Amino acid sequence: MKVLAKAFLTVLVAISTGFGTVATQAETASSALVWNFDREQPGTLPSGLSIGTLFDGRPAGDWQVLTTDRAKSPPHVLAQLMAKGAEHAYKVLLIKEVIASELTLEVSFLPIQGQADMGGGLIWRASDDRNYYLARANPLEQNIRVYRVVRGVRRLLQSFNQTINLREWHTLRVMHRGCQIDIFYDDKQVFDLCDKTFREGTIGLWTKSDAVTYFDDLQLQHVK
Repeated sequence: MKVLAKAFLTVLVAISTGFGTVATQAETASSALVWNFDREQPGTLPSGLSIGTLFDGRPAGDWQVLTTDRAKSPPHVLAQLMAKGAEHAYKVLLIKEVIASELTLEVSFLPIQGQADMGGGLIWRASDDRNYYLARANPLEQNIRVYRVVRGVRRLLQSFNQTINLREWHTLRVMHRGCQIDIFYDDKQVFDLCDKTFREGTIGLWTKSDAVTYFDDLQLQHVK
């Protein structure tokens, strides 16, 4: 497991920083990072985050910090606000400063709107915005799916039908150890599989097409 944390500290106790709350630890079995975006300037993209590109070269979405009374942990969320896009327009946001292999990754998300697509997901072990693992929840389709994305093309690994209440906060959590991938939706395990395509990489967030989604309390735990 390799960790690059250029913009983040490593301490045992959670502390407040300009990038939300970061909990880390050094020289132990694990370290944790938490992003709640509450100290970031609304209307901006926090430093260290990178918006991907669509196949036509345009930025992959309008990602920015937003003040809202609907935040999971007030006052801010990180929102993807571009309410249009082709069917295969993947709105990818990566955290470049963090690289992990063995991990537990979690985020809360709130579906806001979308007619062609809705909801969002987690990216991990990403080498760039075209190659990564993806776990996503879609309230329109009422399912949760896990993919591997290679050169921008998704391949479905598993799918699970799940009632997803619209406009309520939900949680996705990924545990990846070696090839073993366990995925949880609202603390309920929905996937148990093995895939060896990607060994390590950065993490990120994802929406698709015209989905508008709020994200909050992104958490990463590195496991050695």
